[in-house]
Amino acid sequence: MDEARRGFMKVALTAAAAVTQSANAHGQSSGHGQALPSDTALRVKSLESLLVEKGLVDRKAVDALIDTYEQKIGPRNGARVVARAWVDPAYKQRLLTNADAALGELGFGGLQGEHMVAVENNANVHNLVVCTLCSCYPWPVLGLPPVWYKSAPYRSRSVIDPRGMLRELGLDLPADVGVRVWDSTAELRYLVIPERPTGTEAFSEEQLAALVTRDSMIGVAKVSATSTGDRS
Repeated sequence: MDEARRGFMKVALTAAAAVTQSANAHGQSSGHGQALPSDTALRVKSLESLLVEKGLVDRKAVDALIDTYEQKIGPRNGARVVARAWVDPAYKQRLLTNADAALGELGFGGLQGEHMVAVENNANVHNLVVCTLCSCYPWPVLGLPPVWYKSAPYRSRSVIDPRGMLRELGLDLPADVGVRVWDSTAELRYLVIPERPTGTEAFSEEQLAALVTRDSMIGVAKVSATSTGDRS
């Protein structure tokens, strides 16, 4: 396969994976209760159809990629990593020392997840992840980036006024807790290990993983013993 064709396929497959996210994030309800795809989702779908028609991609490959990101790659992977770090101090140390190797122990890594760094929240320091240039994000452990993560206000406010931005997102940190902002790049991506919530001492690793949210692993939320879903 020549480089031009390979490039087309990479763009097409990445775009196809974004269809699901775009439709869910921007879809509007019609009078019949059906979700109408956004303009972005329609454009991506048109691109996919065109590339399939031209023989540049296989529709089955596109469907397989979407299934992978819906069913196999996502925040639940990262939640497993965090839960393991909470219950296994030796694993947490390996994760903080060499995240790539530690993630590999659980079978996570690959495209958009190379060169990972794990940072740990504690009573004195809260970590926040942003990509100021675009939307670099650790897909293997967090799935596709949420819409707000890619927005200009989040990318700028996280650097200019991280504490104020967190407050607007519902996380009001005490004045004596420092905030560290980590800027992701195409070469380096971050995973936040949130603080383990009190009252979970008797929880199993599986029960702990169920509490960990995507937002807590980006750093815009904390984990509670009754944590629920994340914002879109």
